[in-house]
Amino acid sequence: MRRCALCLAGWLMSMVCMAQTYGMERVNDTLTYLTLTTGNYTGRYTVRFPVYRLETGDVDGDGLEDAIVGVVNRTRHDPNLRKRIHIFKNVGGRIRPMWLGSQLGGILEDFRFIDGQVRTLQSTTDGRYVVMTHRWRPFGLGADSILVKNVSLEEAENCLKNTKPSPKIEH
Repeated sequence: MRRCALCLAGWLMSMVCMAQTYGMERVNDTLTYLTLTTGNYTGRYTVRFPVYRLETGDVDGDGLEDAIVGVVNRTRHDPNLRKRIHIFKNVGGRIRPMWLGSQLGGILEDFRFIDGQVRTLQSTTDGRYVVMTHRWRPFGLGADSILVKNVSLEEAENCLKNTKPSPKIEH
């Protein structure tokens, strides 16, 4: 029994230490596979929504890279077709959902993973834009700071893509 436990522990450690790569295999507009390659094994997770972005990074600070997938769907809490963020992690070499977000506050337009944070570009109902940072909380993403608000789309897109906050920070 002890030998079996040692073998299992060794296998799990090898999965953690092994290089991993996330990717996407698009079948059609509403069917995409999120892939995780670790060594010779490639796992797949079916994403049945249109995908508009894939970013990777250690969202929850556990030392393993996670997949941040931008999808377009409806949720139980919001029946409107909108952009959302779903986060997946490597659990023993398999892809598992970590967070299937419904909303982050405003109307999500785009996102990036920069410096350990999810940076979002959100629109407002009056046609202006906000760029915010979000950090992993005990369950899901929580707002961390506002980098810019009440700006044009061009200014917001520049802030979203820059690794350093824009000098036009408003509070």
